[in-house]
Amino acid sequence: SSKNLFAYKYYNKEEIILGKKMKDWLRFAVCYWHTFRGTGTDQFGGPTMIRPWETEAGSLENDIRRLRVAFKFMKKLGVDYWTFHDRDIATEQATLAETNNRLDEVVKEAKKLQEETGIKCLWGTANLFGNARYMNGAATNPEVSVFAYAAAQVKKAIEVTKELGGENYVFWGGREGYQSLLNTDIKTELSHYAIFLKMAVAYKKKIGFNGQFLIEPKPREPTKHQYDYDAATVLNFLRANGLYDDFKLNIEPNHTTLAGHEFEHDIVVAALDGKLGSIDSNNGDVMVGWDTDQFIMDLKKATSMLLVVLKQGGLGKGGLNFDCKLRRESTDVEDLFLAHIGAIDVLANGLRYAAKIAEDKARESLVVQRYITFSLTDMGRKVENNETDLEELEKYAFRVEKAANTLHSAKQEKFEIIFNQYLSQQTLQCINLSLIHI
Repeated sequence: SSKNLFAYKYYNKEEIILGKKMKDWLRFAVCYWHTFRGTGTDQFGGPTMIRPWETEAGSLENDIRRLRVAFKFMKKLGVDYWTFHDRDIATEQATLAETNNRLDEVVKEAKKLQEETGIKCLWGTANLFGNARYMNGAATNPEVSVFAYAAAQVKKAIEVTKELGGENYVFWGGREGYQSLLNTDIKTELSHYAIFLKMAVAYKKKIGFNGQFLIEPKPREPTKHQYDYDAATVLNFLRANGLYDDFKLNIEPNHTTLAGHEFEHDIVVAALDGKLGSIDSNNGDVMVGWDTDQFIMDLKKATSMLLVVLKQGGLGKGGLNFDCKLRRESTDVEDLFLAHIGAIDVLANGLRYAAKIAEDKARESLVVQRYITFSLTDMGRKVENNETDLEELEKYAFRVEKAANTLHSAKQEKFEIIFNQYLSQQTLQCINLSLIHI
């Protein structure tokens, strides 16, 4: 019933939900790039967010100052994890050697701040898309010199992620794709991409990095077509190239909707294969044609997503990373707090709804009922056990032709009503509590 916008209404990290603490189900992480390197710049205009800690852009002192501000922010939020790109935390220098030295200095400070605050590294990654050298890709670049540079950058990024105790390492191939098929050899580029990933796996094992490798699908942007198009595409690529056992997926719902799928589609697809490793918990705007990276403020979407997480028993080493940026017009520092607090509360509340839905099993039992003939009939069981063939099914079809032509409702509206009832019941409870206080 609190009206304080800076107070959590639903997130109680120690609360037990289905036998596990809320914080262990959700494993929230703040991303460094949007939160502390975002400036409000978009395709049509320059920076709108002027941060007081950005006083000596590009200097080591500024990199360190920004990092300290970030950990102070995360400590105030009460989150347990953070995520980063190598070039977010340490400004790129004139040479690779100088850049690596700068990164080492910043990582020393990050490690110290982690020890002081108890905040841990959920995952690290390499920015293989920002510098102009990667305009034609990194692992899929037609120039071997750029391929080698990307390999060196990933090698270093894996090392510092290990140094910071990172529980995962993410590969996002933002420029691993094409703008035109006229100048692209897809077979060669995919082969090089697989070779690149195999080298990363080998190095991970060599240095004893125990973190989980994750690939993050996205259909396009900045390329017209990205090879890691969606969860199904990535899983097929991993199988085809002998990498299936070495990777899980980091799913970003905004990328899923850009691929033309339902919000939670890729989360479901990855989980079905046991490959849902982590989630970049953001949302997109269907009225805008690009990746808007908005904070999740939609309770229904949060609940749908967390139903999948509950069903698979949690995210393991993964978590819910706020790969989200403020709107260009939200320019105040306090907006960083409000956005994170609001999204954390929505996800915490969504976890409660998801737990109630999972416990009641009303929806689940109706889904089972839709497919009941496969378990109740001899032929249905033979199909599921792969013990029949087309000839036998043809004979069966003649016998059950009348049943085959009987229409059975899918009851979509019924499912939607049942789902919404959980949300509306809790809303009414909150309204009643508010009225009591009034």
